[in-house]
Amino acid sequence: MYQKAMRLYRLALGPVLLLLSSIGSSAWAQGPTEWRHPNQVNMPVGVTEVSAQIHSIHMTVFWICVAIGVAVFSTMFYSILVHRKSRGYKPSHFHESTKLEIAWTIVPFIILIVMAVPATSTIIAIYDTEDADLDILVTGYQWKWKYEYIDPAGENISFFSSMSTTPEEIAGTAPKGENYLIEVDEPVVIPVNKKVRFLLTANDVIHAWWVPEFGIKKDAIPGFINEAWARPLKTGFYRGQCAELCGRDHGFMPVVVSVVEQEEYDSWLTAKKEEAAQIKELMAKHFTLPELVQQGQQIYNRVCVACHGPNGEGGIGNALAKSAIVTGALDETLDTVVHGVPGTAMQAFGGQLNDVELAAVTTYIRNSFGNNMGDMTQPVDVFNFKKGQ
Repeated sequence: MYQKAMRLYRLALGPVLLLLSSIGSSAWAQGPTEWRHPNQVNMPVGVTEVSAQIHSIHMTVFWICVAIGVAVFSTMFYSILVHRKSRGYKPSHFHESTKLEIAWTIVPFIILIVMAVPATSTIIAIYDTEDADLDILVTGYQWKWKYEYIDPAGENISFFSSMSTTPEEIAGTAPKGENYLIEVDEPVVIPVNKKVRFLLTANDVIHAWWVPEFGIKKDAIPGFINEAWARPLKTGFYRGQCAELCGRDHGFMPVVVSVVEQEEYDSWLTAKKEEAAQIKELMAKHFTLPELVQQGQQIYNRVCVACHGPNGEGGIGNALAKSAIVTGALDETLDTVVHGVPGTAMQAFGGQLNDVELAAVTTYIRNSFGNNMGDMTQPVDVFNFKKGQ
């Protein structure tokens, strides 16, 4: 029985090694393809060179496992069926077979080498963030992402990207959209076929920035900077999510990247810089109370309503109507909005909203929900408050 089993093992080993070599060579020929069917069970090939290599390694290892399973189980089942006791076969007795020990040492070693060579090459490529055409600082907040485009000339632009799926869709009172829970109010925009380095950190808890079609999943940790990069080879929208359990609304923190042609990216970047310049001009403007209340209502409905309710009645967060903090000293209200309340769900919005927005939303909550304080905060007041003046 032993001799026949070894003969079968040798017969199976040749085709297995041939299959492995053919898989290894063909895997590298695969390039980025389009996103597959939504019901696919396999990982996507993606739209970057690295994501294609990751997929190739994944498939190589998968077929190695298939080949090993076929070889082992076919030998085992053949031995069980053909050499069974009912047919008069006697079991062989052997101990310390040198040939068998050499075989089960060398064969796994060869298989590991077949897997290690492409895996090592891909890992080196994953961590090669040098010579990037564009750097973007990605900061995770509960539960949104902040993106800051780092300009060597110092003209940085930044914005927040929040989920745009409506509360009605989540509650089931409205039809769910095509991109339910993976749509945002402002996507990241990057040029096609350019190497983009992402510098990832977090403001509060650990998050993870994940875009499957880029082959990227990196932790965003407070106080640390992790690096990742991508060179997308095809335009389009690519969606992902926070892949770390970062709190009760973890599932409402999507990532959307828009890959566009260089000309479209340049136009977008110019518009963003003009928008930033307009905000600087607004910093010096003196707004009327109705203007601040009107703008503050829009900001409140965008970032505050989920916790404090549409009428300031509270919910996840405390009620704002007749609140002691909101109806108390103006500086106390502003301090809460800017710095948050440590140890609670009340976030610090000083880094999430600009000074114009902070002034507007502070004025709105002090003059809405029956509070009617009659005072207001100007953008310059917020600026001076942050500077401790």
